[in-house]
Amino acid sequence: MKCVICHGDEIKVTDVKEEFPVGNDIVYIPVKVPVCKTCGERYYDRRTVQFLEEVEDKLVKTKVELKEVGKVLMYEASASL
Repeated sequence: MKCVICHGDEIKVTDVKEEFPVGNDIVYIPVKVPVCKTCGERYYDRRTVQFLEEVEDKLVKTKVELKEVGKVLMYEASASL
């Protein structure tokens, strides 16, 4: 298989994290997909896309228990003055 973007031929199945915004949070969904090692283009099969759509639907419609892996903090300059 050749990459449709860069025409490279080094495409390997790789663990990646898809990001879904939920309110002010970002949820990472781990999946294995073929990735071009030259340019980073990802290739999704139908099963993976369906899985991601199902997870996104669950995140939006129901309260899913998620594991917290870190925090994002924002500095506001006016708070220090």
